[in-house]
Amino acid sequence: MVAMFQEDNGTSSVASSPLQVFSTMSLNRPTSFLASSSPFHCLKDLKPEERGLYLIHLLLTCANHVASGSLQNANAALEQLSHLASPDGDTMQRIAAYFTEALANRILKSWPGLYKALNATQTKTNVSEEIHVRRLFFEMFPILKVSYLLTNRAIIEAMEGEKMVHVIDLDASEPAQWLALIQAFNSRPEGPPHLRITGVHHQKEVLEQMAHRLIEEAEKLDIPFQFNPVLCRLDCLNVEQLRVKTGEALAVSSVLQLHNFLASDDDIMRKNCALRFQNNPSGVDLQRVLMMSHGSAPEAPENDMSNNNGHSPSGDSASSLPLPHSGRTDSFLNAIWGLSPKVMVVTEQDSDHNGSTLMERLLESLYTYAALFDCLETKVPRTSQDRIKVEKMLFGEEIKNIIACEGSERRERHEKLEKWSQRIDLAGFGNVPLSYYAMLQARRLLQGCGFDGYRIKEENGCAVICWQDRPLYSVSAWRCRK
Repeated sequence: MVAMFQEDNGTSSVASSPLQVFSTMSLNRPTSFLASSSPFHCLKDLKPEERGLYLIHLLLTCANHVASGSLQNANAALEQLSHLASPDGDTMQRIAAYFTEALANRILKSWPGLYKALNATQTKTNVSEEIHVRRLFFEMFPILKVSYLLTNRAIIEAMEGEKMVHVIDLDASEPAQWLALIQAFNSRPEGPPHLRITGVHHQKEVLEQMAHRLIEEAEKLDIPFQFNPVLCRLDCLNVEQLRVKTGEALAVSSVLQLHNFLASDDDIMRKNCALRFQNNPSGVDLQRVLMMSHGSAPEAPENDMSNNNGHSPSGDSASSLPLPHSGRTDSFLNAIWGLSPKVMVVTEQDSDHNGSTLMERLLESLYTYAALFDCLETKVPRTSQDRIKVEKMLFGEEIKNIIACEGSERRERHEKLEKWSQRIDLAGFGNVPLSYYAMLQARRLLQGCGFDGYRIKEENGCAVICWQDRPLYSVSAWRCRK
């Protein structure tokens, strides 16, 4: 085993960074690393790099047992993980703590009564805490800063010469983006337009804070401005609520929102498959036939414990199928296309967390969250309570949703830019390459803020924000094809 991780000079090539740890490993399937379990008292004596490798293999082994329904072995792996993982340890210990919790939650969900009883007294995060954590993410990471800068630049360029501008924000949670846009419009040579911003959010307090900040800034600069709050969840939005008027030049901003629609698409596909199966006299599994008909070999079914919850043995994702031509995602994009926006800017996680099996999602999300936790390790002290809040309340909840949930409950269905480009193109939009000036500004922002380790690469006219070489988020601009 040791020889796997040795360089030619005999020294270890494994560093404490999770990305460096992962890069030395083949993660196609769990290995025999755990064939002989180490006594618990020996685990504490492991060096950080050895412990990191051991944690990864424990997680992979545990997930494999969970997927196959081997509860006794899964429990043994969880017990070892609990001795090594820690939400306030080094980077790998912190990551492992949240993946361990997610795997344990997945096991518990196979007994709905037990799961509900254990969670019956838990209180939901209040609105002010959610706002605070979102603000901490904005401050600790350059992701949203870059997204807002590129979005605003695309809007300003598309709205050149326009006198009536309407911007729709599909997640009106951060005033900073639109404060910067108001200031940018104010400095236009031809003067500012009449600006109307429609903010969509499901929390009244968030919209009220947004309205207050933006109206205050517009009044200070003497810019004609209106704020139209739409209090509802995005998946319940009726486009009539957006109040788009004739004569307005329309822009749409979607920041980390579109992937939520994929859960509804999955439910629709599941119901359609079930209906077609009922009407199929041969009893053939139509979903597997569909996969084969598009050249995609079906996996052997996992004997996943989610079967006890009425879930499909092979997982619940539609991502292994070709992109569907109907569903909530397409309906929503078609509705936005019907509004004829001059530009739509989309920011999404550039990760493949919508795999059809637990093991696929675990492997992909380990890479992504290793990068995100590594970002924090280089920027924020381990003892920082703000760091712990972001890791637990933001990343920890995302990990739990990706790993523990199935069906419509699994909303964190992050997908790669290539798939989003296909969907948006099918809805009638054409890509608008982000300008050289916009990309230059974004790179300068990273350099000026001291965010070492981040880089922005251009991909078919879109921006992909990376940590080292790991893609994390994408920003793309689109306009209607007539």
